[in-house]
Amino acid sequence: MRESIGSLAKRDTTRFYYLLFFLSGFPALLYQIVWQRTLFTLYGVNIESVTMIVTVFMLGLGLGSLAGGWLSARKGIRLLLAFGLIEFSVGTFGAASLWIFHRIGSFTAGASTIAIGCIAFALLLVPTMLMGSTLPLLVEHFVRRNGNIGESVGLLYSVNTLGSATACFAAAFLLMRLLGESGSVRLAVCFNLFVGAAALLLQLRDSAPAPQRPEPESRTRQETIPLWIGMLLAGVTGFIALAYEIIWYRLYAFVSGGMAPCFAELLAFYLLGIAYGSFAVRDACRQKLGNNLRLMLGATSSVIMLGTISAFLLGPALALWVVHFNYFQSFVFVFAAAALLGAAFPLLSHATIDPERNSGKSISFLYVSNIIGSTLGSFLVGFVVLDYWSTRATSLLLLGLGLLAATVLAVLSGPKWPKRIFITGGVACVALALASGPLFSGLYERLLLKSAYNNSLRFSDMVENRSGVIAVYPSAAEFAYPTRVVISGGAYDGQINTDILRDSNMIYRAFAICGLDAKPKKVLIIGLATGAWAQVVANDPEVDEITIVEINPGFLSLIRQYSEVASLLRNPKVHIVIDDGRRWLLGHPDLHFDFILMNTTWHYRAHVSNLLSTEFMGLMRAHLNHGGIAYYNTTYSGDALATGATAFPYALRINSFLAVSDSPITLDKSLWRTALTHYQIDGRPVFDLGKPNQRARLEEVLHLADTLDLPGSQLESRASMLQRMKGARLITDDNMGTEWSATPQH
Repeated sequence: MRESIGSLAKRDTTRFYYLLFFLSGFPALLYQIVWQRTLFTLYGVNIESVTMIVTVFMLGLGLGSLAGGWLSARKGIRLLLAFGLIEFSVGTFGAASLWIFHRIGSFTAGASTIAIGCIAFALLLVPTMLMGSTLPLLVEHFVRRNGNIGESVGLLYSVNTLGSATACFAAAFLLMRLLGESGSVRLAVCFNLFVGAAALLLQLRDSAPAPQRPEPESRTRQETIPLWIGMLLAGVTGFIALAYEIIWYRLYAFVSGGMAPCFAELLAFYLLGIAYGSFAVRDACRQKLGNNLRLMLGATSSVIMLGTISAFLLGPALALWVVHFNYFQSFVFVFAAAALLGAAFPLLSHATIDPERNSGKSISFLYVSNIIGSTLGSFLVGFVVLDYWSTRATSLLLLGLGLLAATVLAVLSGPKWPKRIFITGGVACVALALASGPLFSGLYERLLLKSAYNNSLRFSDMVENRSGVIAVYPSAAEFAYPTRVVISGGAYDGQINTDILRDSNMIYRAFAICGLDAKPKKVLIIGLATGAWAQVVANDPEVDEITIVEINPGFLSLIRQYSEVASLLRNPKVHIVIDDGRRWLLGHPDLHFDFILMNTTWHYRAHVSNLLSTEFMGLMRAHLNHGGIAYYNTTYSGDALATGATAFPYALRINSFLAVSDSPITLDKSLWRTALTHYQIDGRPVFDLGKPNQRARLEEVLHLADTLDLPGSQLESRASMLQRMKGARLITDDNMGTEWSATPQH
């Protein structure tokens, strides 16, 4: 009876350990989401900054794993005590993290890519190392209790990843919207402190040293593959898994129109799949596979093969699914593929590590190899490969790499390797490669169909690079005149049209600039996109110099193909910089402009509040000359209108655009008439006043200046806006506007 009670108590205590490690995974992902978001705000969301920050985050976790492995091998170490102190340390840093980031960011914003890497490494090294050190410590603790590597790694990896997946769901649907960045961090700190306190109480309850590994009862030593082979395979599987995640995010970001919660949703199902896969192989490691190395390697080969095939098919499956169903339901495909790929790590651990020999230290080597592979997967595929190869070609590369890894494992399993399973999987891979053309044909057109732009949609041009996907399609159905619509990242991003007579893209808002300011000599444009707005401004005879900051270089190759805007790239007035707009302004505090123009994308898209927040209004204000005007698209957001009108003493709304300044703003009808009657683009007059229909169109455009504050008017004063927007929430870097709460209206 005593033995039964003791066994039950031990089981209950073990479950409590699992609960603690689950809760430990929750704040870790909250920190990752918020910290990366904060650093992107400070250092830019261009691909260089994003890649550097994510790489540094992963590198810190890997170094932490090595530190945890070294610590777990120390004699007499109290593993739960170390775990508890680490949680307290992470919580302590978390409490001060945003203050530290903003203080340091204020001195280093606008730094070079290499400098950003060094700064991010210094900022994230301590907390990420602490987070990465916990898995080896707890694996060592559990292996001393049960003597089974696969079971221990599978369960711990599963519950910790499940905690992280839960954090992603909470962030996507609740926390980021209700608590903002600072509130989410405070919640994460509370989790850390609770887990740390509980771990210390458990250690105090058991004052004896940590349990030692159970002595084997007349069993043969477990056969394993060499550690270096296990590390290499762990790195390859990590590379495949994270590289596919990069591709999946590109697809899901496109299908969602770049919504902010999309990444958290994808990551949640990805981590949920890994958690389930790790948990599912627990019993196999303990019972069915046991110490049979051949079976273990064969099983690992099979899950990698199936996982790679599932990951390859996800893109075509998603494109087929979203035509008929909601894209959110398709995350089940991510779950399935991630579960198969996630099962590989515990199986590899069981096949590589002898539980009698410093299991915590050994798992740290496997874990850091997996993280290095994951980092290389995201870096090489996201930063290099996708700049040259299409989604289809990159997927084929990963399919081949998965087949290679599965082959190595099958051969390592010995002369009785599972030929039937392997041959079936190999034939399937070859068949998929041969059928990849039809499978991936029209992939992005089908992904866009969920927005019902055009049921017979075919892109006339498409640019894929590491910054995203830009597409053009000719359309005559949705607009009054035939036009070419540009889609960037899955969302409408303007039209290639500068003709105010056939004004399908409300280009009159760009021409209104010459009625706002008589002499805007020096102009800054943040966001090039189709080039239509920049072309209008560049042909204003009063403008002497234009600096354009664009985050995606793919627009340059696109603009070059269209005569309406191609001359912009040859205009001596124009200087184009490839960079994040906010980052560029922070890096050039000495530059000032008469006019700042932003045809900002939809207010609900990821990171767009970086250009709409109160903090950014102050940054723009610091770069305006006396009497200068900032003119930007609020995309009909009441919060964005209220934020701009509150930040500046003078404001004027023109349709969805808001002009703000420290000096009075008027749309001068006489000034505007004079400018428009003489306006030319590439030497061609905008209006031919000898034609009655064009004179009528000119008067129709100019009539806007007579409608200030009339009911339903597109022209509205600051006083009217502030009265109408009472109760609107001002956008800040911390609350991120509507990014985590709005529903897109394409």
